[in-house]
Amino acid sequence: MKTVRKVVLAYSGGLDTSVIAKWLEEDQGYEVVTFTADLGQQEEVEPARAKAQAMGISEIYVEDLREEFVRDYVFPMFRANTVYEGEYLLGTSIARPLIAKRLVEIARETGADAIAHGATGKGNDQVRFELGAYALMPSICVIAPWRTWDLNSREKLLAYCDRHGISVEKKKGKSPYSMDANMLHISYEGDMLENTWTAAEESMWRWTTSPEQAPDQGGIFDLTYQGGDIVAINGEALTPAQVLEWLNKAGATHGVGRTDIVENRFVGMKSRGCYETPGGTIMLKAHRAIESITLDREVAHLKDELMPRYARIIYNGYWFSPERKMLQQMIDYSQRYVNGRVRVKLYKGNVSVIGRESDQSLFDETVATFEDDAGAYNQQDAEGFIKLNALRMRIAAGKGREL
Repeated sequence: MKTVRKVVLAYSGGLDTSVIAKWLEEDQGYEVVTFTADLGQQEEVEPARAKAQAMGISEIYVEDLREEFVRDYVFPMFRANTVYEGEYLLGTSIARPLIAKRLVEIARETGADAIAHGATGKGNDQVRFELGAYALMPSICVIAPWRTWDLNSREKLLAYCDRHGISVEKKKGKSPYSMDANMLHISYEGDMLENTWTAAEESMWRWTTSPEQAPDQGGIFDLTYQGGDIVAINGEALTPAQVLEWLNKAGATHGVGRTDIVENRFVGMKSRGCYETPGGTIMLKAHRAIESITLDREVAHLKDELMPRYARIIYNGYWFSPERKMLQQMIDYSQRYVNGRVRVKLYKGNVSVIGRESDQSLFDETVATFEDDAGAYNQQDAEGFIKLNALRMRIAAGKGREL
């Protein structure tokens, strides 16, 4: 293992990463650079700068990455209608490659030998951070304290803070759950959720209105698509981050986007998590609607067949892999004609598509109509089509085979 002198730490300013920063300096003898990413997590990130300064850190990076996050990570993922194991919209998974990318870039800028993170040895995030880092900088050294140190409880962490004079703010109403948040979602794990039979308490949810308490009047709005991405809402042009922010507010107001699932982690265990993904839930429904009129049938079906593989690639941390890039090129090519408008209605936790239109629509009223189609479709052609498709089954039945 190469000699490490300087480390870039993914730093939130919370208990764990504050202890890690001091541990890297005091116990390991490394110079520490902190990096805090603003991904729209609904919490001020600037306090992390002040806390790092108070701990004597001289090189501190606090960066607003919201536009890059949505434009280069969230939007490309949603072009594929990506869902992991049928329900999870990958809110945490899609944020990790961007953080890993900036950690490596900052390591190059500052001459650091290593990066460090606060992910535990049981979770997926350690894999995502490290696979991303190694893909972008093969020689980088990765330090994961939770896999090596003995500060493996909150009590030990707090005792370490006392010994080293690290201030720990006790926030009012602090959640007992392990949480992750960004512009796409909030996740909740641990505490009472570790019993898979126990229902999540209403007080746990921090973003969305309870569907029972949502407005009695539904919300209706139009989404304009260009190349598979939303570029305007109700005719107003918006940046990618503005789009997601707008949809999050609308979805949260109407109780959209709550899920409670048990998923299979890449490291092998099952884990129960609850998620709030209001904007993403709307985006998924609306994108499938615009694709329904603009994509060729076989292209749409092929995308659906490949989507679970694409979802696993992202979930497992392979965003920078050649297979993800290959699939992305195919997905992006399929979106050339995914242009038009979708009208959406939100009502008490539900997302309904009530209209879709496109100049590139493949929906032909003259063919699809139940009225007189004026010869646009010869219904007699269907007889030969059916008989040809039944041929193999007719032959097998004629031979006395049971199907």
